[in-house]
Amino acid sequence: MPSGNPVLRNKAFEGLPVAGERMTMNGTVARTALLLALAVITGGWTWQRFAEVAADGGLNAALAAVSPFMWGGLLVGLVLALVTTFVQRWAGITAPLYAIAEGFALGGVSAVMNLRFPGIVLQAIMLTVGVLAVMLLAYRSGWIKVTDKFRMGVVAATGGIALLYLVDIGLRAFTQIQIPFIHETGAIGIGFSLLVVGLAALNLVLDFDMIDRAASQGAPKYMEWYGAFALMVTLVWLYMELLRLLSKARR
Repeated sequence: MPSGNPVLRNKAFEGLPVAGERMTMNGTVARTALLLALAVITGGWTWQRFAEVAADGGLNAALAAVSPFMWGGLLVGLVLALVTTFVQRWAGITAPLYAIAEGFALGGVSAVMNLRFPGIVLQAIMLTVGVLAVMLLAYRSGWIKVTDKFRMGVVAATGGIALLYLVDIGLRAFTQIQIPFIHETGAIGIGFSLLVVGLAALNLVLDFDMIDRAASQGAPKYMEWYGAFALMVTLVWLYMELLRLLSKARR
């Protein structure tokens, strides 16, 4: 697997027809921008719904009002992600739907976080977009070279973080134990979050490299939607980790 992103596998680009229009990096970036816009629109709707109900009925009523959109968006997004991963040709339809579903889920989470830490969501959004722009510039300009050792290190570290999160979820589900530095503040907790944010940023570079190599091998035009979907997966992770980091700093 050439990327830490689970949907960007070599197998996804094997055996594809090469006739007709070809995939390009610029086309993939443009489609990624469209997916981000869709997520922002639906996220903004959930946010507005939360704010209106909270003003009239309080926090509990607001949570009840947006919970169906949060959980529904999360579950529908997961299903759409699986469908897109296994049927790449449908990405032109499923990727925008995935972005819409994720927007509903992230909008609710963001509204709750912003209520507790005012201004944190705007900071996280600006940082996410900034990291995306910087990593794309660093890759396109050659400032960051994707070598086999670099790729192996990022993929291995990403797998380690994923395993650590799975262990933490299991411990919290069945016991009262949790891994402290994932959730708690302090130098170690903030340092861990900085590490994960940096790792998510480096995964963007691996995503760009995989998309660039697929384009150079003549992948068909519809794979631009698949590449944009894969970038959205990494960006959602990056945004959530930035929210976690900023909330630790606030606390």
